[in-house]
Amino acid sequence: MSPWKRPRSLRGIALAAAALTAALSWAPGFASASPPTAVPDKEVQAVAFEDTFDGPAGSAVDGGKWQIETGDNVSNHERQYYTADNANAALNGQGQLVITARRENPKDYQCWYGRCEYTSARLNTAGRFTQTYGHVEARMKVPRGQGMWPAFWMLGDDIGQVGWPNSGEIDVMENVGFEPSTVHGTLHGPGYSGSGGIGAAYSLPGGQVFADDFHTFAVDWAPDSITWSVDGNVFQRRTPADLGGKQWAFNKPFFLILNLAVGGYWPGDPDGSTSFPQQLVVDHVRVTTSNTSRTTG
Repeated sequence: MSPWKRPRSLRGIALAAAALTAALSWAPGFASASPPTAVPDKEVQAVAFEDTFDGPAGSAVDGGKWQIETGDNVSNHERQYYTADNANAALNGQGQLVITARRENPKDYQCWYGRCEYTSARLNTAGRFTQTYGHVEARMKVPRGQGMWPAFWMLGDDIGQVGWPNSGEIDVMENVGFEPSTVHGTLHGPGYSGSGGIGAAYSLPGGQVFADDFHTFAVDWAPDSITWSVDGNVFQRRTPADLGGKQWAFNKPFFLILNLAVGGYWPGDPDGSTSFPQQLVVDHVRVTTSNTSRTTG
């Protein structure tokens, strides 16, 4: 919206002319005795966390930003074992992190169902970075195939004290292989967890497939709302009113998680159509916060 409004009187015309004269006084060749006094508000985006995954091909992620989890996941009946090996999570030398799921078990890893069939990786920022509110995004290219389950999500930093789902969980993006054109954004908390989570899906137009290109998945998180978007297209906004009186568990610090799961209750297991290895390629992860500063002209 323009700051200039149509004058409604001769006095208004005179005032507008005076304002225009003051503005023009700062144009080249126009003399003026004093600078403008208006000091506009300006919103500034401050980067709270960023990883662009720069480094030599095959090198590990920055240990000052991420820790690598190990083990299996019995809760979801996933089929992979998360390792700390660079074969499952490493930089590619092109400014990207590659999380690779492989059909292998090189070290006789044991999972909830017996000898594991797959390896993969899961990274988080717990103990290194937490955030309350802001814009949280990751630009990624997801894998493809039945049984693949990539995710970018957050957990409440108090999970060790209050447990899940009381900690709260914000799923920025989840994709399951049998839905190649669709991603999901979901909230989990006390009384609305698991299959009862509060969320919505976003599908690419025209049958496009997420695994064919990079996309930016984001949430804008405020004290009383969380808004999801894909490539800047908003598809969902949730507030405490959506929880039917249940606790809004999202006014506290959360940490970030990136992982690529294989199998589980939701995606189902890989089948004969699933090829390996599969990769979740992450171009960047960024968290920004907004504040309003006073700037002079």
